[in-house]
Amino acid sequence: MRIIAGQFRSRVLHAPQGLDVRPTTDRLRETLFNVLAPRMAGSVFLDLYAGSGAVGIEALSRGAGESIFVEQAQPSLRAIRANLASLGIRGGYALEPRCVAAALPRLLEARRSVDIVFLDPPYSAADQYTLALALLGGNCRALLSPGALVIAEHDKRHALDDRHGALLRTRLLQQGDAALSFYRISEEG
Repeated sequence: MRIIAGQFRSRVLHAPQGLDVRPTTDRLRETLFNVLAPRMAGSVFLDLYAGSGAVGIEALSRGAGESIFVEQAQPSLRAIRANLASLGIRGGYALEPRCVAAALPRLLEARRSVDIVFLDPPYSAADQYTLALALLGGNCRALLSPGALVIAEHDKRHALDDRHGALLRTRLLQQGDAALSFYRISEEG
């Protein structure tokens, strides 16, 4: 696993050992960030279910102002810290060592505002997609800055709902066995 482009281009990242971790492939990450390129400069990027931190670190490499990593598994937290340290990243990030259900209300209470949210729970944890998207489209939607984008990576055979509270799916990209669902706050929301 490596950084695709930007300041840390081609640098190798390490995934946590001994877990059922499914990193976002380089090809899918490249597709994602090609779509996000016009939004990256100075953005606040929220990486939910961060795993190794590869997606949030890619965002920093491509000019995000800050990446917030939400992860509760200790091996993954160690991997995120090790990857940040190996790249010499000493600022411009926050680490939320807790589950998404606890982290989102905490960020809301701290009056944080995010421009891009990426969520990639284990494909087998379908309930986590519903939980995170329902929070972002409901009680925690004030976390989303005007025009914010929420992207869910999922198995293409696992269809996500088009609407989650105020969130409405606006785009679906499929690549191999994976899909990216893009959501925004709807006009009516």
